[in-house]
Amino acid sequence: MKVNITIKNAVKKYGNNTVISGMNVKVKGGEFFTLLGPSGCGKTTLLRMIAGFNSIEGGDFYFNDKRINQMDPGKRNIGMVFQNYAIFPHLSVANNVAFGLKNRKISKEQLPIETDKFLKLMQIFEFRDRMPDKLSGGQQQRVALARALVIKPAVLLMDEPLSNLDAKLRVEMRGVIKEIQNKMGITTVYVTHDQEEAMAVSDRIAVLNKGEIQHIGTPKDLYQRPANLFVATFIGRTNIFEAELNKTILTLKDGFSVKLNNLIDEKHSGKVQLSVRPEEFVITDDKDSIHAVIDDSIFLGLNTHYFAHIAKTNEKIEIIQESSISNIIPRGTKINVKLNLEKINLFDESGDQNLILGVKNDNEA
Repeated sequence: MKVNITIKNAVKKYGNNTVISGMNVKVKGGEFFTLLGPSGCGKTTLLRMIAGFNSIEGGDFYFNDKRINQMDPGKRNIGMVFQNYAIFPHLSVANNVAFGLKNRKISKEQLPIETDKFLKLMQIFEFRDRMPDKLSGGQQQRVALARALVIKPAVLLMDEPLSNLDAKLRVEMRGVIKEIQNKMGITTVYVTHDQEEAMAVSDRIAVLNKGEIQHIGTPKDLYQRPANLFVATFIGRTNIFEAELNKTILTLKDGFSVKLNNLIDEKHSGKVQLSVRPEEFVITDDKDSIHAVIDDSIFLGLNTHYFAHIAKTNEKIEIIQESSISNIIPRGTKINVKLNLEKINLFDESGDQNLILGVKNDNEA
């Protein structure tokens, strides 16, 4: 049976310091749910509360209908994968994977069968007799994952499991983790500060900041319609501009104006903050546009990144365009850019609310 995790009004304190205050989260059975945010935002603290490694100063934690606040960590039927692998250096690969099974008193006949099954699943069967110090970082992480999964946990908890790997291995291992999680259908809560990693593996993501959830949604929801300015700037790259909104007319500092047809309230007027992702700028021949000057460029194969400034205001902008066969636009070139009005986001002056229609935030459900 797949386990739903429900957290109601969670509170975590260290002395007089409240790290988490009244947090509510619902993780669906079988989904890959990621806690994403900067260092110190409370994501690992919350994960350790789910695991039973941290005390709970307030609120209720449930696995399905069973309240687990006071349940011993060993009885929660969880698998845990840590940042530093935490595999036993004195045990072989096979014995590391078998460790949890031995603790669960599995029969001697079944022990090697289950161990080998997960060694093969994680593609480390050929290393079964090796000691951990003879393994690469990626191989050690596969051992840690196999050891966590072999006990068939109801919930898999993963705390920054890829942060010690190099860039290429991280990409490889996140594919492995997602593939295995899909096959087994285990409810998984994953902690990371890497937004690209979170986007690649997650069914849904909760973005945290200073102990509070800012937005819960699919990677697509968070990227295309962030709930607030923090989420817009934390997920992916974006250009932020101060602007003025007069009902439906948006005016930038350089005087460029455009009519918006997808606002939640067409009566709002005043200062606003405009978010334009680099790919949402369109270089055009149209003179009725934003006038800018190319400062530099980076060719990255499929795309070319241009760094420019708006001619009248000197505001810096980043533009991503699909690379063309013709020459890269040289420095000093004057260009005209338009906005992809369907994709841009607009926030109130404080940055707390997205004024564009289409925000889906499960944190408000």
